[in-house]
Amino acid sequence: MAALNTLGLAEARDALRKGDVTSVELTDACLTEIEGAVALNAFVHNTPDIARAQAAAADERIKTGDAPAMCGLPIGVKDLFCTKGVPSQAGSRILEGFLPEYESTITQQLFNSGAVMLGKLNMDEFAMGSSNETSVYGNAVNPWKVDARKLTPGGSSGGSASAVAADLCLAATGTDTGGSIRQPAAFVGITGIKPTYGRCSRWGVVAFASSLDQAGPMTKSVRDAAIMLEAMCGHDPKDSTSADLAVPNFEAALTGDIKGKKIGIPREYRMDGMPEEIETLWAQGREMLADAGAEIVDISLPHTKYALPAYYVIAPAEASSNLARYDGVRYGHRATLAQGDGITEMYEKTRAEGFGAEVQRRVMIGTYVLSAGFYDAYYNRARKVRTLIKKDFEDVFAQGVDAILTPATPSAAFGLGEASDDPVQMYLNDVFTVTVNMAGLPGIAVPAGLDANGLPLGLQLIGRPWEEGDLLNTAYALEARAGFVAKPQKWW
Repeated sequence: MAALNTLGLAEARDALRKGDVTSVELTDACLTEIEGAVALNAFVHNTPDIARAQAAAADERIKTGDAPAMCGLPIGVKDLFCTKGVPSQAGSRILEGFLPEYESTITQQLFNSGAVMLGKLNMDEFAMGSSNETSVYGNAVNPWKVDARKLTPGGSSGGSASAVAADLCLAATGTDTGGSIRQPAAFVGITGIKPTYGRCSRWGVVAFASSLDQAGPMTKSVRDAAIMLEAMCGHDPKDSTSADLAVPNFEAALTGDIKGKKIGIPREYRMDGMPEEIETLWAQGREMLADAGAEIVDISLPHTKYALPAYYVIAPAEASSNLARYDGVRYGHRATLAQGDGITEMYEKTRAEGFGAEVQRRVMIGTYVLSAGFYDAYYNRARKVRTLIKKDFEDVFAQGVDAILTPATPSAAFGLGEASDDPVQMYLNDVFTVTVNMAGLPGIAVPAGLDANGLPLGLQLIGRPWEEGDLLNTAYALEARAGFVAKPQKWW
């Protein structure tokens, strides 16, 4: 058997059920790997005692024949998820010392399914970023390397991406507001799915933009994504946006048969200046799906060009509202006050010290677009554009299209520090992914090739609402034909 930490969820699950390995052995293998991977800065709060206790309990469940899908499988949890009694900072100084007295619905469901938590994973502060460089913990590092350059693992779920790609854990939770699961997954050569908005509960997930945020799994394969997503999904009465729908058996949907499926290729995703290797990979993806028996059709999503600017009005507006609660009064960081300072000074100093530059930038943008003089000009107009983007997808699906194929990112992973001084350039990383969040659709990134420097490149598939099973099956067929097996060479 391969080194235990290199196994995927499906392989490890099967080995556990056969008795070839125990959860304690799997967990110890991952904990040892984490200890030796400090240079990646992927894990920011290790929980070895919790992990070993959960692993021992999982082994007992397996012995008695009570082994749900995730039973005994060690995973990492993005720092955006509240975990009872474990630091949950959302990558921000302002939540310093915050120990939740409750468990997020997603982590609770994973624990109910027997999952083992190895620790909390690095991320951009409040999930605002595309490179993991806005984190109070310092940036996570991509396990893939070119020469001496350190590369971004993407963001905001950069720690999750790095940890899964480097085999520090078998899988990880991520969240996706504008591409924060799919972009980092593509940058490190793993699979990441953002389900339909409402499929996974947002309760206990620190909010960025409430109408866009959605949790999902980041895994080593499409099959693993299907297994973990099923454990994460389900109606939650504590979340008013949670859909009261039955959760399908996503793994059972993975037949690989997509004969007769109609795959749309949106002409608006051919961007000016798009690297030739991204265009080539996209063309190869079309050929792979056609080879699997799918019908490839050209489609139009005419309002795509307005998606990014509309997103960067709506998301900061919701963020400015959500982040108003961090004021130094009830929990987290509170600034030291000078004599004579009042409550206003406490708010100002606490928020100035607690929020990083990117979070401050987005809060200010959001406050501006919601202000009385600009609400209609910016926020209301962006909401109207969002409706048009959603209708574009509805029209295409009404024409019988089953899924849409696009690039996942406009480039391979870039060097840390190379784009951090140019917010607009950084925001362009989301150009292929934000439409999916704006329309509330499911989207998945699948590794499909390497660039000229040997770095991973991903393709994105966008599915119909609530049809994650169908989307995963199409991704499964794409994965089989792409045959991506490359792994980063260990340097850390």
